[in-house]
Amino acid sequence: MAHLALPFFDDAHRALADGLVPWAAAQQVDETDDRAACRDWVQRLGAGGWLRYCVPAEHGGALPALDSRALVLLRETLAYHSPLADFAFAMQGLGSGAITLAGSPAQQAHYLQGVARGELIAAFALSEPEAGSDVGAMQTIASGAHSSSGSGHNGSYSLTGTKTWISNGGIADFYCVFAKTDPAGGTRGISAFIVDADTPGLDASRHIHVMAPHPLATLQFTDCKVSGDALLGEENGGFKLAMRTLDIFRASVAAAALGMARRALAEAVHHARQRRMFGQTLADFQLTQAKIGEMAALVDSAALLTYRAAWLRDTGQARVTAEAAMAKMTATENAQRVIDMALQLHGGRGVEVGSKVESLYRDIRSLRIYEGATEVQQLIIGKATLQE
Repeated sequence: MAHLALPFFDDAHRALADGLVPWAAAQQVDETDDRAACRDWVQRLGAGGWLRYCVPAEHGGALPALDSRALVLLRETLAYHSPLADFAFAMQGLGSGAITLAGSPAQQAHYLQGVARGELIAAFALSEPEAGSDVGAMQTIASGAHSSSGSGHNGSYSLTGTKTWISNGGIADFYCVFAKTDPAGGTRGISAFIVDADTPGLDASRHIHVMAPHPLATLQFTDCKVSGDALLGEENGGFKLAMRTLDIFRASVAAAALGMARRALAEAVHHARQRRMFGQTLADFQLTQAKIGEMAALVDSAALLTYRAAWLRDTGQARVTAEAAMAKMTATENAQRVIDMALQLHGGRGVEVGSKVESLYRDIRSLRIYEGATEVQQLIIGKATLQE
């Protein structure tokens, strides 16, 4: 845990890590069924008090406001031990993040305490079959009979459309859904809504099977009616709200990748020290030492960018979109390389189903895509650099 001595962290963060590390190491969860395991992890994380870091203190949280460095430490540690545990934690934060940022007092009181206790499972529903990176191409429509003032808050809405690649889809108790209230408005015509899972007209039964065992689903909205009270934030303010939410959690995606990379490095070092060949250990070969050295440098460079992005946000700097993008891009790409090299060092054992490096190889791949693919991060960084 030498990285906790870096000036990005304070004593409260170090105390958090001191409690979390032994707790995470002691957990034993059967992850054969991803949906059941994810529910189990949410309950355990809630009972352990770790989900309290996903919401502010006034609604049962551990800290006065969302703390990016705490989120980074939690995700890095959980991902080191179980990427599915990290997934369960992250989706609680991402799924409820828009409510924390823009929810009414009634919405916050109704949902956030349940999220913090692990009693309500949250989900963030933004992506669509034809609108992944291009959010403006969204086709889900929220039409409705608005109030006489035109605000929509006292009227109702009907959602029609499809969302896909939705994490926690099919097991969530509620979804933060983004839909167009002004179909001709592009990103300026998007609004956000809280839709309970049992709302008539919402079908979340289409489970998506992916290479890493994560519960994903396609959501189908067919004349799905919600009241005006379900509107989250301002009408047509949904795109900015989605981006604000992603800005908070993008650095934590980097942390999850960092945790997986640290685990792969640890597995590689352990294997190299134990594996005997040609009268010596694998670690005695200079080629092995060179690979381990490269892996260690990739891990540390990703860590520094990740911690910097979280620190900048927590210390009230200007928008950290570019810095978070640098962290997300670098940490996920570096982790892919580190895990690949760790698997190669394991030889045939590395591709055996059930080995840790084999599962990490499957787990890391999606992180280079979700919450903004690497290519999207490159564009964000490039535009920011040109504007400086």
